[in-house]
Amino acid sequence: MENFSCPRLLLVPLILQLLALSNGTSSSAKQECPIEIQPETMVLQYQSSGQSAVCKAKNNVSDNNVYWLIRQKNGTNKKENISWTPNTHEDWDPSPVCCAQVWGIGWCNKTLHYILYKLPENISVNGTVNNSASREEGSNMTLECEIVDVAPAKHLRVRWLWQRGNETIEPDSVGIINKSECSFPEDKSPVTVVCTRNITLNRTLHGLQVKCEAELNLGPEGPQPPPLMTSDPFTLSVHYKPRINTTKLPELVPVISGYKEELVCEADGNPAPTVAWNYTATAFLGSNGMLTVNEEGTYICIANNSLAIVKHEIKVILTEDYLPLLAGFVALTVVAISIIFIFIYSIYYKNTKMRRYNLKNPKLSIHNGNVAHNGWDIQLPVTKLS
Repeated sequence: MENFSCPRLLLVPLILQLLALSNGTSSSAKQECPIEIQPETMVLQYQSSGQSAVCKAKNNVSDNNVYWLIRQKNGTNKKENISWTPNTHEDWDPSPVCCAQVWGIGWCNKTLHYILYKLPENISVNGTVNNSASREEGSNMTLECEIVDVAPAKHLRVRWLWQRGNETIEPDSVGIINKSECSFPEDKSPVTVVCTRNITLNRTLHGLQVKCEAELNLGPEGPQPPPLMTSDPFTLSVHYKPRINTTKLPELVPVISGYKEELVCEADGNPAPTVAWNYTATAFLGSNGMLTVNEEGTYICIANNSLAIVKHEIKVILTEDYLPLLAGFVALTVVAISIIFIFIYSIYYKNTKMRRYNLKNPKLSIHNGNVAHNGWDIQLPVTKLS
């Protein structure tokens, strides 16, 4: 195929430019190329319907001197008319350039900003443990986010998502350093992009779901909002040793003499541990693993899985029940206080509310001295003694 390029100058424009330079001016060399491209930017989706770009010359320049140069797959250029319709199945990097021969300037050109994009065929997350087939706590795991067949890759924005159920988890809250490594090729044709990040497994990560989110941001001329693709969740599975719940099972347990106490042995681990008790003959082990004790002694909770055997020792001590004595003491105190109160009140009442009187020479018809009324019509004169 024939190679084409925009000629630098034609003979006549060259002569005119030389004449202008001889007159002491070079402004023509700085003139803008009078070409108009419609649209100025073309962002097309892979295998979408065709859209044409038109290149026109301004200032009454003949269209006969305007054409497109389109790069082919083999690297050569093809000459097109003023209207060019890209092939959205294969024109990944046509580098469309509009060329024009302009009087007084010569040959000049403008480039069409062109992007053909393709959404990924698939996006997925996988995890591999470094130098080990086991996913034990403390091992290093490499997570990979693979984004298959996407273009152009340099416009990708990749983000990791951490979820437990419907709740989004901040990576630093579970001991994950928020650092990811991605390689975005400059290729304009579809490529596969792989982003990786390394994590150290711990028990808080068990059951955590990891997702990879890829956004193809093509700028304001691209689709709005930018296409966003999310992988299916990858669930982390971490193997870790049993850990006995000492909150429910302290090392020292007091038991009131004559009463019983229930001891609960619970352990967390993966694989799920089995729980057993080492106990005396007087203790009773229920079907739910709960141990009922009523005497002093040492009892041992044992949690076991394929990684380790963990033991927790509990000492049971007997204490006296002082509640009846305390209740009796309180009752006695109340009675004593009541007696003292009644005694004090009786003395107060006798001295302030009761008086002594003497009936002497009562005269029924004469009202002399102090008169005490007895509630009847008869009035009795009395003398206050005290």
